[in-house]
Amino acid sequence: MATTRKIARKSSARAAAKSPTKKSAKKNAAQATPSSLIDEQLARYRSMRDFSITEEPSGSSKAKSALRGLPFVIQKHAASHLHYDFRLGWNGVLKSWAVAKGPSYFPGDRRLAVQVEDHPMEYGGFEGIIPKGQYGGGTVMIWDQGAWEPHGDVDEGLQKGSLKFGMSGTKMHGNWTLVRMNKSASGSRRWGSSDKPNWLLIKEHDKYERGKDDPCVTVEEPNSAVTGRSIEEIAEAETHVWQSNRTNGVTKPWHHGTKKKTAAEETPAPKKASNKPASASLKKKLNTLPQERLPEFIAPQLATHAATPPNEEGWLHELKLDGYRIQARKHGDKVELRTRSGLDWTHRMRDVADAVRYISAENAILDGEVVVLDESGNSIFAKLQASFEHGEKNTFTYFVFDLLHLDGGNLRGLPLRERKQLLSQIVPESGEILRMSEDIAGNGEEVFHRACELHAEGVIAKRADAKYVSGRTVSWLKLKCVREQEFVIGGFTLPTNGTYGIGSLLLGYYDDAGKLIYAGRTGTGFNQRTHRSIRDVLENLAQKTMPFAAVPAPDRRDVTWVKPTKVAQVRFATWTADGRVRQAAFLGLREDKAATEVFREAPTTAPKPRTPRHRGREFVHVNASEKVTPMKKSSSDSAAQVAPVRLTHPEKVLDENTKLTKQELANYYWAVAEHMLPHIADRPLSLVRCPEGSTQPCFFQKHVNHMLPPGIGSVTIKDKRGKAEPYITLNTAEALAGLAQMGVLEVHPWGSKNDSLERPDRIIIDLDPDAAISWKQLGDSAKQVRSMLKSIGLESFLKTTGGKGLHIVIPIAARYEWPIVKVWAKAFASAMEEAQPELYLTKMTKSARTNKIFVDYLRNERGATAVAPFSPRARAGAPVSMPLTWKELSASERPSFSISNFSEWKERLKKDPWKGIDSLKQKLPAVEEGSQAKYVA
Repeated sequence: MATTRKIARKSSARAAAKSPTKKSAKKNAAQATPSSLIDEQLARYRSMRDFSITEEPSGSSKAKSALRGLPFVIQKHAASHLHYDFRLGWNGVLKSWAVAKGPSYFPGDRRLAVQVEDHPMEYGGFEGIIPKGQYGGGTVMIWDQGAWEPHGDVDEGLQKGSLKFGMSGTKMHGNWTLVRMNKSASGSRRWGSSDKPNWLLIKEHDKYERGKDDPCVTVEEPNSAVTGRSIEEIAEAETHVWQSNRTNGVTKPWHHGTKKKTAAEETPAPKKASNKPASASLKKKLNTLPQERLPEFIAPQLATHAATPPNEEGWLHELKLDGYRIQARKHGDKVELRTRSGLDWTHRMRDVADAVRYISAENAILDGEVVVLDESGNSIFAKLQASFEHGEKNTFTYFVFDLLHLDGGNLRGLPLRERKQLLSQIVPESGEILRMSEDIAGNGEEVFHRACELHAEGVIAKRADAKYVSGRTVSWLKLKCVREQEFVIGGFTLPTNGTYGIGSLLLGYYDDAGKLIYAGRTGTGFNQRTHRSIRDVLENLAQKTMPFAAVPAPDRRDVTWVKPTKVAQVRFATWTADGRVRQAAFLGLREDKAATEVFREAPTTAPKPRTPRHRGREFVHVNASEKVTPMKKSSSDSAAQVAPVRLTHPEKVLDENTKLTKQELANYYWAVAEHMLPHIADRPLSLVRCPEGSTQPCFFQKHVNHMLPPGIGSVTIKDKRGKAEPYITLNTAEALAGLAQMGVLEVHPWGSKNDSLERPDRIIIDLDPDAAISWKQLGDSAKQVRSMLKSIGLESFLKTTGGKGLHIVIPIAARYEWPIVKVWAKAFASAMEEAQPELYLTKMTKSARTNKIFVDYLRNERGATAVAPFSPRARAGAPVSMPLTWKELSASERPSFSISNFSEWKERLKKDPWKGIDSLKQKLPAVEEGSQAKYVA
């Protein structure tokens, strides 16, 4: 081994002595190439072309225009046969090889590369059509471009037939080798003058290599690195296209200043926005913006369906686009694209991500829509869907209409008009992939009718002075030229002609109670391919039970029911009186929307722009790290922070006494999340749902189903029979606030965590007093419990139940199983009863509770729960279970906490009476002494 290493070192030393370093190679490349040498190298190229006919460049002999950098370009060339022109910039020209199958990342592939005539440097920017009859007539695409770096002397490598180099482009990376098959060929420096020697293009072993069975890069990424077009789209262009990075807004030739690219530079830069100077007032406003860390994701603002367009001043109008709502997050060189529900789709739209990377901002969050445009400039959802489902090659265009964060500044509190001004300074007004969505100020009715005449989808009207608010609001309105919305697919029928496909889809939407309401069928809008592909998808979701709440008997005939998880985009004429869609046509599947978010869209009327004295009621989204000021009902000047969750019917009243709405419940959960989550996160939960409000029937839910909001997780728990069931659990403020969508008025956690389900870490002594027991008596009893616990070395914490009782919570080490903990709690409760039988009892019998306090120990068994700290209760007035200090038991009156008076008690959040509860891992004294039968004082 030592000998081998010595030989290797000597060999390396000899190679280093003979070959120039990388630095010297770059230096040589940057030196001026004599015009005569360039002309000599291009003589054959020029003799083969008529430049009065072809758009190809003739090539400059001026050294200034053909010297700098070491560029490469690979052009996909559909001539008499499809091949790839592999070109390396050297000595003022492009050394060129025709690679029949294109490059391969599998080192075992030896791709034939026929050396052809040298091409001018300008040719690297050519994407277009070579006329028929001309040499190489056909379509040319810039499949990849970037920088290359020789590993050794280039001229010597060309002379001897072995050229090693590294590549850094959009698609080409790592180390490669060109090896001439017949190394005894002519010793001329200029290969390819007539004999066209054959070489092999080989991938060297490195981190970029792929396996034999991995997809080939030419199949995986077939489109242009510059324009994103397919070879067919370039061929169908009306004019020949001479691309010299003009689409990117770059004025210098494509090859100038080429260097090895960083990870952030591995795609050509799209056109940058013009750097319009910001007004002095705007700059001042930027300096006063609230600062924040770049949010991971911001729940998008959604438009409310409107019956008529707003005609008042103060509204901006944008064309409604038929695509996917996408939020782009740029953090330095990294770009992420997320759907409206937060799914990461960056990998599905790489060219869009690359375009966003080059906006004039270090960190930003953009809001917009990705579409595919037809020849008339209309967005076509079916083409967009075909790109994702069937791999059709279409150019994506990302229309950006809002800016939510810019370089540390939270812009969501700014008026829309000012956000758009800032947006215009970092995003180009026009571009093939990235562009600003234009807006029109003025009469809404006129704009809407004009849009419909132009066959647009419709119009989105936005209040120019409105802040950005997550969720559905009336400051954004959508008006559709045709009726169109999403529906849940609940079943399908087969074609009557016996072919494999779909006859019709049964459609539905969810109501506020979580029931799937039948909305009719659609049997049109399918093509031959979607007929089969949708059938394949739905067959895998087939089930025996009907998912709808009710379907008329005639419509149930010959139906295959499916799990209601797929969402269809449907266009229709109108709604019938019995709630069915008429003349419905299928447009495509919506992969970006959860079925549980589909509700019937009811049009509203446009609100008038608010006067300044009303604007205090505006909601604005905040990041989890921001201070949250909840809504104060008693003052219209008290600004509120809206929870960043999507709600249907946010105005729905859940408590008649206080008129608490679904939106206000979400805002409350969001406001207290930082304090409530430590007591419920990573625990199984039972939820009390009151979808019609607390005065209507409510029910417990503990299992996961498809109706849960985003962010809800599951933990698998076996029941008494050993059957595994998915239980609800959550960990984020967004998930907690999202419970409002389901009308959750109570949250009840287990006493154990998900990772130690059978070993609880909290014991609860529940003091449930008879109505005749005074607050002073109850307080004295709680103090007595605390004293008893302290006597055996246990610290405890206190909270109200949100009713008339109190909970004493004892944190313990998660080392005792449920049966032991239950026995201990029962023994403790029994000791209380034995000491004062006239005041305490441990039996649940209602008739025996008169003038007594029921000491409930049954919350300390497997599967039992207790209301969480800060959780509201499903009772009149929406009271809250509140952590207390022990001193507060001395108050003359029972403290009252509710969501409606949150503004009066929110200061309590600054000082936590339960501080340190999670760090206490206490032992149970009676158990430690060996007795599991009773409590030992």
